[in-house]
Amino acid sequence: MQKALAIFIYSRVGGEIENTCVRRGFTIFRRLWLALLVNVYYNIQVNSMETTIKHIAQITKVSYATVSRALNNKKGVKAETRKLVLSAAKKLNYRANAVARGLVKRETYSVGLVIPDITNPFFPEVARGIEDQANEAGYSIFLCNTNWEDSREIRSIRVLTEKRVDGIIIAPTTNRLDFLEEVLPRGIPVVFVSSAAKNSEHSSVVIDNILGGFLATSHLIEAGYRDIGFIGAPKDSLTLDERLEGYKMAFRKHGLIINDDFIQLGDFTRETGYNIIKRMVGKGDCPRAVFAENDLLALGVIQGARELGLLVPEDLAVVGFDDIPFAAFPEIQLTTICQPKHDMGKIAFDLLLERMVNNEIRKKRIILEPELVVRKSSC
Repeated sequence: MQKALAIFIYSRVGGEIENTCVRRGFTIFRRLWLALLVNVYYNIQVNSMETTIKHIAQITKVSYATVSRALNNKKGVKAETRKLVLSAAKKLNYRANAVARGLVKRETYSVGLVIPDITNPFFPEVARGIEDQANEAGYSIFLCNTNWEDSREIRSIRVLTEKRVDGIIIAPTTNRLDFLEEVLPRGIPVVFVSSAAKNSEHSSVVIDNILGGFLATSHLIEAGYRDIGFIGAPKDSLTLDERLEGYKMAFRKHGLIINDDFIQLGDFTRETGYNIIKRMVGKGDCPRAVFAENDLLALGVIQGARELGLLVPEDLAVVGFDDIPFAAFPEIQLTTICQPKHDMGKIAFDLLLERMVNNEIRKKRIILEPELVVRKSSC
């Protein structure tokens, strides 16, 4: 109640005074006003509950992530901002109360990360973004690999819950929302990364898969190809549904007819792309170009085609999705759809941190824009 009163005073009076100081360039008066406000806030809350990052953020008008980085002496915080945050934290006795907060609420300053395939270079890049951001905020990461298995995903979530992590970031193996919502723990903030059902109650950061599929297929059509195949993952994958829809949209836009025999599904591995293209060539029913749902599938297609004596792109053009490091190798030169993997990871952690600090924040769905990267495999 006392803290709420202090915040009320600030929001109704303090904000306007500070804005006036900033508007007129009265930097010194802004600092004096902040010092006065902190003193008032401190005197009100001395006998109340412990101070949190949320309270410091509200007083200093700085984001939760910035407050956390400043308190943990991490990079990326301006000197003046760090000084403001540390001054407020000291006056509000934040450090002493943080210990009590950890004991009472059992906060572990750890976060669980569940990904489906640690061997796919896409996911380590996402994980690196998450870990970089978590490290700046003073959190550790527990990493779980599910190998695209529902049972391992369930077990990983249960183990992380037992470890009492403060939040979970998950790249789900399925688009079955009922399955996921039943498994995910109540009371622990969750954020989806890379893939997420639109009607999920949790925040998420994803790529625009439909646009990515459209860009990849349109590129092949505009390069003169008409017999274009699609090689993708299992049927309950959300990325399959969306990237395949982008593929079909490109055909519709250009007035072309899809050959359903050219749509082949397996799993997200290089071996699947390799086996599918060999099987299609062996049957004598092979497209002139292939859009693969991810880069590993595309690499398998290129390997299988070359073993059969086909030239890429002269005999078979190939486009992937993800832009993993291998795609740019001189002997591969894979045209692909680039995802901002590292940024995706950073955003995922920031979304989780918001929910961990204030679980009443409404869910957010952030959709990142894909980029077509043209290399020699398609032209």
